[in-house]
Amino acid sequence: MEADVKKVLLVYYSQTGQLGRLAQSFAEPLRQSAGIRLDCVNLRPQRPYPFPWPFWRFFNTFPETVHLQPEPIEAPDIPGEDYDVVVVAYTVWFLSPAQPVTAFLQRAETKKLLDGKPVATLIGCRNMWLTAQEKMKTLLAQNGAKLIGNIVKIDACNSAASFITTPAWLLTGNKQYFRALPAAGIAPEELADGARFGAKLRDALVSGRALDETVFQNMGAARVNEKLIFSEKAAGRSFYLWGKLLMAAGRVSPLLRRALLAFYIVFLITLILTVIPVSAVVKQLLKPWLRGWLGRQKRYYNLPSGE
Repeated sequence: MEADVKKVLLVYYSQTGQLGRLAQSFAEPLRQSAGIRLDCVNLRPQRPYPFPWPFWRFFNTFPETVHLQPEPIEAPDIPGEDYDVVVVAYTVWFLSPAQPVTAFLQRAETKKLLDGKPVATLIGCRNMWLTAQEKMKTLLAQNGAKLIGNIVKIDACNSAASFITTPAWLLTGNKQYFRALPAAGIAPEELADGARFGAKLRDALVSGRALDETVFQNMGAARVNEKLIFSEKAAGRSFYLWGKLLMAAGRVSPLLRRALLAFYIVFLITLILTVIPVSAVVKQLLKPWLRGWLGRQKRYYNLPSGE
């Protein structure tokens, strides 16, 4: 009967442990099914990323992250080869997939594993994931994979508060470093809700239905906040250009890169405190004229799962 068993690979990297809990929630219904063999693989960087982050290493990681030039990972211990479906769970670093996940998708062995296979992505992040998922789409296409679904879970607190609470959590390890603000991170009930999507994939596999873009539709898998579309595009351009400049400076001198990075951190904080609030007001004023464009953008980013 082994030939009738469906094989699922779930690959993830969790630095804080939060994404690991989301991945395990998704995995639980699959793990409990006698007709499914589930292999969960936790990616391991050759040089571990500490948590909480040291201040300089946190910011110094962004140029290579944005330009998809990750530090190497240990060879993943993947038990099988011919999987029926692969799930890639990742968190977002600087509007890009976390470096260990990018490293996994750039391995020659991964292309053999994913070529022609249906792949679903599972994201746990603060709130901005559109740019990261576009990069993920490119990486999956380079591996010959077919994206069939995208499930996203974001922080419980609002965007303004999370600008403060998320960095504080990452740099201190304390989810509620500021007692007057909501706790950082994804709400426990949202992490647990990952099981609903795992169950849907289980049912599709057991019933023998086609694994295509309809699997996770009409489940509220990924909700696009149209208010953040402009902000993501602007931040993505800034990260790309400054990342390129910082890597070039590093080739001249590590000290030059560090000095330039210090300047960029001050610039970024100033930008968040001044330009972003003003741009939010401008976007609100222009919204009647941009409604059609925003609607098209929202529908595009919602694919393939949709709201």
